[in-house]
Amino acid sequence: MEDKTMDHYKGIGFMCGLEIHQRLDTVSKLFCRCSTNPENDVEYAHVDRQQRAVAGELGVIDPSARFEESRQRVFRYKVYRNSSCLVDIDEEPPHEINQDALSIALSIASAFGMPVFDELQPMRKEVVDGSDPSAFQRTVLIGRGGRIAIDGVPVDITDMSLEEESSGIADTENNVITYDTSRLGIPLVEIDTGPGIPTPEFAKKAALYIGTALRLSGRVKRGIGTIRQDVNVSIKGGARVEIKGLQDLDFMDKYIENEVLRQQNLLKIVDVLKGRNASVMEIADLSQLFESTNASIIKKGMESGGAVMGFGMKGFRGVLGSELLPGRRLGTEISDYAKMAGVGGIIHSDEDLTKYGFSPSELEGIRKALGISETDSFILIAAEKARCQKAIAIARDRALQALSGVPLETRAAVNDQRYTTKFLRPLPGGSRMYPETDIKPIKINQDALASAEKSAPRLDQEISTLSKDLKDAQLANALILSGKLPLYKAVAGSTSADKRFIASVLLQKMTELRRKGYAVDSIHDEDIIAVFKRYDDGTITKQAIEEVIKALSKGSRDIDKVIAEGSLHRISGKALKDLVSSFSKSVQSSGKDDLRDKIMSKYRLVVDGEELNKAL
Repeated sequence: MEDKTMDHYKGIGFMCGLEIHQRLDTVSKLFCRCSTNPENDVEYAHVDRQQRAVAGELGVIDPSARFEESRQRVFRYKVYRNSSCLVDIDEEPPHEINQDALSIALSIASAFGMPVFDELQPMRKEVVDGSDPSAFQRTVLIGRGGRIAIDGVPVDITDMSLEEESSGIADTENNVITYDTSRLGIPLVEIDTGPGIPTPEFAKKAALYIGTALRLSGRVKRGIGTIRQDVNVSIKGGARVEIKGLQDLDFMDKYIENEVLRQQNLLKIVDVLKGRNASVMEIADLSQLFESTNASIIKKGMESGGAVMGFGMKGFRGVLGSELLPGRRLGTEISDYAKMAGVGGIIHSDEDLTKYGFSPSELEGIRKALGISETDSFILIAAEKARCQKAIAIARDRALQALSGVPLETRAAVNDQRYTTKFLRPLPGGSRMYPETDIKPIKINQDALASAEKSAPRLDQEISTLSKDLKDAQLANALILSGKLPLYKAVAGSTSADKRFIASVLLQKMTELRRKGYAVDSIHDEDIIAVFKRYDDGTITKQAIEEVIKALSKGSRDIDKVIAEGSLHRISGKALKDLVSSFSKSVQSSGKDDLRDKIMSKYRLVVDGEELNKAL
């Protein structure tokens, strides 16, 4: 994708903000004393529940809750011996807040220059995806109004909350979603930025910066899934869209760029439809038209009392096939909505329906029943009758939204190497938060604040110190933003290896290998540390480090075995002198430099160049 400047994004009214969710490293959960380390725990029961949308404190039903209720899914919660309890499944009131988690949160707030409230009010935040058995998440707003600066650009940290982690999906089968409650209730902090992030590339930098600051605290959990980034994006004329599930920061900017493009193309569609005076017709039951159809897709949907329903769309011809992003069209968007009701998708007239077995008379009958002509479009759904009714209503709502622009949505990142997203649910409204009546407000004293400020990670100080150590401010900044700083510090603290060399391996060499297809991000930190220790104690050379890392990226964890099997043991001391002597007798050379080149060409991985020069 072409690079675009801040002025470009400012010109299109680009707005972008981040939500960073990071689990804290505590022994017990936030509002009970269950373990936060569920490895090898034993499941002993499960609980089944369904959600019902009800009005909140202000008498308003949240749109995402109403949508979820319409799907009528069953949520099954697996319960464990040591890592879940009656609090987790909402059968017992919450205990007092975890003071260790609160202390960590106060320290992180201080790191971001955020004023903390004198009194904290625990709240309930509606959760509509089924990931919490109570259908709400307990959350405590810690502070507001912080700020950081990245490359001289200020970034507002608008809010920071301490809250419960949700359950993780264990299985999905038909309309039953099974959740694992072992991680439910683990303390995490949510850090929200303002919408002033100027470009997609800068969003990635900001996420890396915040993530690094969190890791510097030394009190956050590490590993896959322990930190998550959500992004809110909009452009002028568009709407706020939240993208969830951006696990790999390397591609965050590409997902954001694609969301901008998607919104731009949706706005172009609005202009086309307005120019055609387009409209969406009412839903009609078309089942009688297909009693003797040869269209297999319709016959399958009508099995066991199924139905065929549809609606016409005046002026939409060709629009449903309009490409919003590579591989995704307006028809795909509408289909994603319909699938939420449990159907396989939609059938629309911008496709060649004859390939599905539709006859010309059936197509004419559809248009006649829906009151449209060949210059218009239609959408059909064939499925079990109740499911079909829900799906066609949802699809029609999305088609109506195409007339006005970009819908407010929560979308999920799709791991399709095209950096696209798909509809997840409507964006939650502002009435999803209300006070937690089972927990008293929490007063914060000055001693707690002073202690938090003293223990707060200071990223600016870290950058300054690192710049002096590496004698390169640019390299220090790159190391900070890479997320590799904790690993760098661990290597530098346990070996005497040159610090610039350590940084170059972690940044440049690892990136180079990743681009070549090596799974370097799967290597355990302790194994990388061990590689540098083998270099530090003279077991391997600098050049051999790359070969060892390649082997580790393929799943091996026995470093000494990797070195032995790869014949990577360093030739040094007397062995090197003997090699030089033997080589000089057996190989013709024009001088020291020529001999050095010939030895290195054969023994590059196991001979250190500096030591060889001395031996020569």
